Amino acid sequence: MPREEFHRQLAALEQGMLEMGAMVDRQIERSMQALLERDAPLAEAVIRDDTEVNRARFRLDNDCLHILASQAPLATDLRVVVSVMAIAAELERMADHAEGNGSIVLLMRDEPFVKPLVDIPRMADIARQMLREALAAFTERDVDAAYRIGERDDEVDGLQDTVYHDLVKIMIADPSTVEACTHLLWVAHNLERIADRATNIAERVVFTVTGALPEMDVSSY
Repeated sequence: MPREEFHRQLAALEQGMLEMGAMVDRQIERSMQALLERDAPLAEAVIRDDTEVNRARFRLDNDCLHILASQAPLATDLRVVVSVMAIAAELERMADHAEGNGSIVLLMRDEPFVKPLVDIPRMADIARQMLREALAAFTERDVDAAYRIGERDDEVDGLQDTVYHDLVKIMIADPSTVEACTHLLWVAHNLERIADRATNIAERVVFTVTGALPEMDVSSY
């Protein structure tokens, strides 16, 4: 019976992690919608709702600590609990980046876009896919899927490079666009960091299954 309760607690822990991941995914989605539609109230909601993500992380950390103290898990079970704590930290930071983009939307206000937003929304789409796939890989203990997520980070990095070079050219051609270009550079940077943190979650998948922690993206540490 105690063993069954322990497995129930582990399952609840993973479910809480997935729920927090869904919250973060929604925050990223809404921050990009706020940017594309210049929706200040939505941006403000993203900023405000970051508190809920922080609370979710606090609850997960407490649940993990309770399991560690009361059950003293070993081997794979121990790695699951430790990994959930690490993943919760990554998710909280991803939400912080989404909140940052919400703040940038408020800074931009009615500022005209200096270029069509194609690469930045694509970065957001890939980062969100990476997040969802990383969490799925964790629940399925799928190491191969985890490594594929790490490979996708290169795609986000490439898009960020494109955004950077495009915006630098615009600023050189027209110095009056510096502020507007800088805002978009910040947005792209936040999205690149979100993808990095999804890669960190993928690394935790490998650690949970194998006990080894690979460095799929050393730039994210």
